[in-house]
Amino acid sequence: MSQTTVELLQKYYEAFNAQDMGTFLSLLTDDVVHDINQGDREVGKDTFAAFMDRMNQNYKETITDIVVMSNVAGDRAAVEFTVLGEYLATDEGLPEANGQTYKLPAGAFFDIREGKVSRVTNYYNLEDWIAQVSA
Repeated sequence: MSQTTVELLQKYYEAFNAQDMGTFLSLLTDDVVHDINQGDREVGKDTFAAFMDRMNQNYKETITDIVVMSNVAGDRAAVEFTVLGEYLATDEGLPEANGQTYKLPAGAFFDIREGKVSRVTNYYNLEDWIAQVSA
């Protein structure tokens, strides 16, 4: 494993948990590719920032139980984690929000280029999330 990549991704999730979007976005390449769980592929740091703005308005999430794995070269990595969240405001096409809490196992795959995240692909079970917030 590449310790540099492990440290980068630990910092990525620390910034996410602290809602430090300045630091979080500084860890991305300008042309970052973001594969949204069961959604579209978006490209660019500005597009990713807009996505995070929407997410932060609708959800309050903390990432826990983080396990980072990387290849020896450090240019690819995977992270397994648990999302602890609160559904704050209704997101388009999803159930109505009223402060429901949820706990989801999730994972992400990363490409790393020149010490920054150049791709992130997130995966979680959307049906599990819907069941939790609809209960």
